[in-house]
Amino acid sequence: MSYVESDEQQMLRQQVREIGRKYGREYYAEKAREGSPPDELWTEVAEHGFIGVNTPEEYGGAGLGIYELAIVCEELAAAGCPLLLLLVSPAICATVIARFGSPAQRERWLPGLASGKLKMAFAITEPNAGSNSHRLETAGVRAGDDWVLSGTKYYISGADDADAILVVARTGGADEGRGRLSLFIVDADAAGLEKTLIRMQIPGADRQFTLFFDDVRVGGDRLLGHEGQGLPQIFVGLNPERILGAALANGAALYALEQASRYANERSVWGKPIGTHQGIAHPLAEAKIEVELARLMTMKAAWLFDRGKDAGEAANMAKFAAGEAATHAVDTAIQVHGGNGMSEEYGLVLLWGMARTLRIAPVSREMVLNFISQHVLGLPKSY
Repeated sequence: MSYVESDEQQMLRQQVREIGRKYGREYYAEKAREGSPPDELWTEVAEHGFIGVNTPEEYGGAGLGIYELAIVCEELAAAGCPLLLLLVSPAICATVIARFGSPAQRERWLPGLASGKLKMAFAITEPNAGSNSHRLETAGVRAGDDWVLSGTKYYISGADDADAILVVARTGGADEGRGRLSLFIVDADAAGLEKTLIRMQIPGADRQFTLFFDDVRVGGDRLLGHEGQGLPQIFVGLNPERILGAALANGAALYALEQASRYANERSVWGKPIGTHQGIAHPLAEAKIEVELARLMTMKAAWLFDRGKDAGEAANMAKFAAGEAATHAVDTAIQVHGGNGMSEEYGLVLLWGMARTLRIAPVSREMVLNFISQHVLGLPKSY
């Protein structure tokens, strides 16, 4: 594994950084206050080919990897304008469709996902299931050549901005276990699908929804891959999501530390910049160390995934480390700013809300610890 990025990867960083800084924190903050998606940023990133950077070339993508998509995600967040949908549309949905979709399904969906002209949400979480996929209740029942979906999904990001939704549903009875899960591609405006906004106390440009599937009928061509193969399909998508979640957190942390360092250099009290005091400098230095360690694990996880190796351990560790580091970094940045850290002008509280969320989602820190203790350390299962 190389710790030096290629010229192509460094160029990608620079190009994405320039786009991100063109829009910046003010743009993202305004979108968050409005509760509207950052469409202009998404469109420009897509026009440069960066949304489809990990999609196979034969479907209009760049044919690169999750590592490169993580670069895109991190650099935008580091510019103050994170794109949460990158975790879902290209990272989960395009990856899963490219791996498991039929030739017709790949032709139907991947070119639009690669160009950014199509957006796809991902629906797995349910009110009564949480992280326990044994308890998923949304069901898919055969109706001739079609399927009928019924159930509820919870905390689905960007469902209002998506063209389609990749839905996890049970196609066998509860006694048949997780192996009977299947994936379906459902149009976002399908008859019988209702979306209800979940109001959050901290605003964000990507909104959360409860989805109600009331006998939503989809054609047989909307079953992704084969019936009952949803579980392995899901995990192929979830490791990229965790890697991208880590990249998003890392970028947010880098942005916060850059702002705090600038402020500590410029803010002068008693005749000298506050950054000369170790009470200011050391917490920032410690946060920087934590972020760079998280970035290294994120790099390792992406490297493993792109080479077809087992990335589960590294992806979970990266997501855990990045969520912790970002929350600490943004909190430290707020503290360095004093009262200004709570103001709209500096925008750090908005960033803190996102960083704090990344300790919960897309997988909670507790479930990561369960995974590591059981599958890495060989300890007894605790749940």
